[in-house]
Formats: sequence, C-alpha cells, structure tokens
Amino acid sequence: MTRSITIFDTTLRDGTQGEGISLSADDKLKIAVKLDELGVHYIEGGNPGSNGKDVEFFRRVKELNLRAKIVAFGSTRRKGASVEDDENLRLIAESGVQAASLVGKAWDFHVHTALQTTPEENLAMIGDSIAYLKHRGLEVLFDAEHFFDGYKNNRDYAKTVLRTASEAGADWLVLCDTNGGTMPHEIREIVTALAAEMPDARLGIHTHNDCELAVANALSAISAGALQVQGTINGYGERCGNANLCSVIPNLQLKLNLPCLPEEKLAQLVPVARYVSEIANVHMPTGQPYVGSSAFAHKGGIHVSAILRDSRTYEHIAPELVGNKQRVLVSELAGQSNLISKAKELGIELDPKSPQAAETIGRIKELEHRGYQFEGADASLELLLREAGGEVRELFVFESFKMLVEKSAGKPVVSEAFVKLRIGGESLYTAGEGNGPVNALDNALRKALLQYYPQLTDMHLSDYKVRVLDDKEATASKVRVLIESRDAEDVWSTVGVSGNVIEASWEALVDSMRYALLGQEPAASVAAAEPRPGLLNH
Repeated sequence: MTRSITIFDTTLRDGTQGEGISLSADDKLKIAVKLDELGVHYIEGGNPGSNGKDVEFFRRVKELNLRAKIVAFGSTRRKGASVEDDENLRLIAESGVQAASLVGKAWDFHVHTALQTTPEENLAMIGDSIAYLKHRGLEVLFDAEHFFDGYKNNRDYAKTVLRTASEAGADWLVLCDTNGGTMPHEIREIVTALAAEMPDARLGIHTHNDCELAVANALSAISAGALQVQGTINGYGERCGNANLCSVIPNLQLKLNLPCLPEEKLAQLVPVARYVSEIANVHMPTGQPYVGSSAFAHKGGIHVSAILRDSRTYEHIAPELVGNKQRVLVSELAGQSNLISKAKELGIELDPKSPQAAETIGRIKELEHRGYQFEGADASLELLLREAGGEVRELFVFESFKMLVEKSAGKPVVSEAFVKLRIGGESLYTAGEGNGPVNALDNALRKALLQYYPQLTDMHLSDYKVRVLDDKEATASKVRVLIESRDAEDVWSTVGVSGNVIEASWEALVDSMRYALLGQEPAASVAAAEPRPGLLNH
C-alpha cells in the first residue's frame, strides 16, 4: 500500500528565524490561509508565550476555521521546576490549538553544556511536559533537537530520549538535524534502524540546510520510513535555512509517487511560493527548483529547437504540474527557434523563413552586444518584436529633456526634470519634481501624456535596478537600467543602456509607458507621428 506523507509547515515559526524576515500577525494570518489552501496538514504558528505578534496570531487564527491543524511551539519545562508552574506550557495549553510541538534535547553534550543539567533531569523534563499537554487533550509532536548528532555521539541516550517521549504519549517523534551537518546516507541508516526498532512510532524529519542537503536529507528519511516532513516555503530559516517544501513536496509526489497533497493542489505551489516571498519581502531566487521563474526557462538555441518538438527533451516534468510555465529566453545566444517560440507566445505572426525574422535576430544580438539584456526585460523584447511587425503606434516624438539637481548646505537634494515632446503636431513642454532624477523624469513625462492617455494613472514603477557593465571604466562605465512597472493587473520590465545613467533610465521609462499603452487609443486625437529616435533605435 502506498504511504501517505504528512506535511508540517513551519514557515511562520522556524522560517521567521531567517535573517531579514519579520512577519506581522496580519502577515502570518495571510500566509496561513494560503498554506491551508495548498493543503498542508500542520501549520506551526509560533510560540504563544514569546511575543505579542504570536499571541495575536493564535487568538485570531481560530476565526479562520482552517482545515490544517494549527500548532503552537514551545520547549520542555525548565529544569528543577514543575510543569504546573511552567508559564510557557500553560500558555500553549490555553492557546486553543489542536497540536503542540515541544522541543527537547536529544544530545547529551547539549544537556550538559546548554541546559547544564543531568541526563536524568532532561528525560524527566521531556516526559513531564508531554504528559502535561496530552492530559489537556492536545496532539503532541516531540522535536528531538540535535538528534542525529546525539545518535552519532551517544546512541543509547538519544534512543532513550525517544522512548521517554513515546511513553509519555507523544504522537510524533520528529528527528531534527538541527545543525544541518548530517549526510544523506547517515540519515537513511539511522532512520532505517529506528523504524525497525520502534515499528509503532510515527517518525518525522526536520532538516536544516547548512550543507545544502536539507531536501536530500528529508527525502532520505522518508525513504527510510519517516512519515512526516517538516520544512518551510522557499526554504526560509535560520542560518542557511530549512528544508524547502517547494522542492520536497513535488519530489515526494512526482518523483517518489508518495502522495502528500491533494493532486489538484500541487499546481498552487508556484503561486503560494511567490505570495509568501512577497509578504516576507524577500527576493525569490529565479533559479529555485520547480517554482523559480527560470526553473523551466530555455536559452540555448539547440535546447529550444528540441523542446518545441517535445518538451520532455529538456524538462524533467511538465511545469504546469506545479503551477509554473515554460519560458523561452531571447538573447545573444538565441537562434531562430527562440525567436519564433517567443513570438508565438505573444501571439505575433513571424515567418521563420522571412528576412524579417533574420533581421530581428541580428538586431537582438547587436543590442545585447551593446549591453541590452532582454531576459529580464520582457516588455522591451515584446515591443521590439511588435515594432518589427509594424504593430506599435508611437505615442510621441521626443525632442529633449533637461535635468536640474540642486544640493544646498543643510537642505535636501532637489530634482527637477523638463521634458519637451511633440504629440499629434502639438508641442508640449512639461516640468516635474521628484525624489531623485528618475522620479522627476517620470512625473514630467506623465504630466505630458496623461491628458492623452489617462490610463497611465493606474501604472507605477515598482522597482529600479542599475548594473555597471564594465567596472574598469569606473564612473565613465556604461550602465544598464532595468525598470519594473505594474498596474492593477500586470507586471512588466523594461531596459535601457547608456554611458549616462539618466539616459538609460529615460529609455527604460519610456518603454514602460509604451508597453502599458499597447493597443490603447488616446483620449484626444493624436496624429500619426514620425519614427521616434528613442529606445533601441539609436
């Protein structure tokens, strides 16, 4: 019979111990809803006795009526004290959760050094605490901290810790590779031995990524008999992070044929990973397996030619299974297959045998040689392809812009931009102030365009990046500017390159607005304009 694997998510607790990650109570509740929609079985919310945010989370999460079991985290009672006098355990019992995760020492070195108590007292702390919570009707998961290090250094004591927890009523025995230093073959050997010695115990695995092995170690434990895997979305966690559930889950379900989520939920993995990344305000690596934007991206012409015939040639799964999608990148390495595939994706008719296709490929390669990069500037690439097909209507004829940046002693910097354009035969001269020269340019350009294109009210710049292309030239180096823009429905990126950062920014800024207005008609009558000597045309 196929085993079913239980997913225990600790993003809201262990994940928040990662550097730079801080979640409010509202953030935690939003993420909990998404995790529940994904179908995880347990959501560990934090320690109800540690801080106000966690207290608020446990108070409010009950109103959400989630299907997943909400778990409160805490440690065993203090040494030399009774469980009845332990405030932490009392708060867990009164928090209203269905389950509790209790951490206790499984390595005698830690018992002596960190707890500064005896092995016998540590066992009593574990047994008393689990029994206390079981008596109050909670499901208890015992996290055997530093278990694998403890097992390798004093096997008998580590196993005694597990037996003590089991005899006290623990529902799960979770084996923790707390320092993240254990190898996959060691995990497999140890878990195999434990599963044989304790056939009635339900074993879980909790791994850290200090050796880049958290996912591999989690899978090794599962293959050896563990039934629960703990981890975080995107692998967030202390030091190098925890096992990344965004990799663990599809590996279990798609590679090992071990069900862990409802089949129809797996396609939510990418949206959930990106949602958590946004809430945590942490950049999501593009190359992250399964859920990263580059996980199914193809750049080499030979690769693209093959996947157009059959995607299995260079994709280990269908990306749609996890909610991702295939992407074809267009760059200086691009061949005809890349361009044709990209045009097809955008709904653009492009005959692969036409001189137009060859000319467009040549233009892309020449522009990338000059420093443009279209892999991260999808909107600029689409504009280029549509321009080649004569689909893009020019918004305006650029005439000039001027910048004034003034800094006086004891006063903030003042940035002003002056833009001169011609739209439909009408000459416009607008000025704008801003928080820096790019913001000032944005405001001045908007002022000119809004009377013709009021749709731009809904669009704003959401990110701005500058990359020096040749640091040998120091301050005279050519730079590449990438601008990310968004409106209520879409996000897009544009690129500009110049030896002057303001000009590069202007190019990317203009393209962001051109893209926003694709297919739009002006509110006022605008006559056909002459070709614009702007982005990608000079």
